[in-house]
Amino acid sequence: QGIGLRSGGGTQGYDLSAVPKNASGGVLVTEQELEAAFDFFDLDGTGTITASNLKKRLEVFYKDMPAKEYRFLMNNKAAMSLDDLKDLLLDNEVTNFDPVAEAFKVYDPQGTGFVDTEVLRTMFQDLGFGEVSDEDLQVLVQTGDADHDGKISLSDFRNMIHANKEDEHVDPAVQEQEGEGGDEEGGQTPAAAASEADGAAAP
Repeated sequence: QGIGLRSGGGTQGYDLSAVPKNASGGVLVTEQELEAAFDFFDLDGTGTITASNLKKRLEVFYKDMPAKEYRFLMNNKAAMSLDDLKDLLLDNEVTNFDPVAEAFKVYDPQGTGFVDTEVLRTMFQDLGFGEVSDEDLQVLVQTGDADHDGKISLSDFRNMIHANKEDEHVDPAVQEQEGEGGDEEGGQTPAAAASEADGAAAP
């Protein structure tokens, strides 16, 4: 399964009116989002990302993505810097694409309309967050369940992504003060982990 941007995958669940646009009419991608995504993929901290880096991260979300998709994402380059990524995506002209709906398909592989919690558990464990208990899953669902029906729908997922983007613009001093009341052991909470992984799947 590929990401769908190149392969022309189905547009089920797309709401193009909900997709912010850039000046070229393509999908809006901010510098902050690209920097966060780059850091996520730059596993070795070298300042460049390779197809191998992409595979190690994306295979958690896309188990059988073919090599040609990785080459496409790398723009047929052996390595990419942050500036390369910005040049490629900031002024993109991609129109018929809903990145949030595409990201949601990863969490809902059976097309039920709701996040599969066992898929969610496996993904977070594969990303290195350790064992995810039933209680952790409950917290994750409650965090994303905007309409309080006990499940995370695509609409809930959009709200969660939107809220995460808004949080990126909070004054760092305010974030630091709020962080003082967080996990006593300094670990990442399930809610924070959810935001990080969602951001990676839907840059």
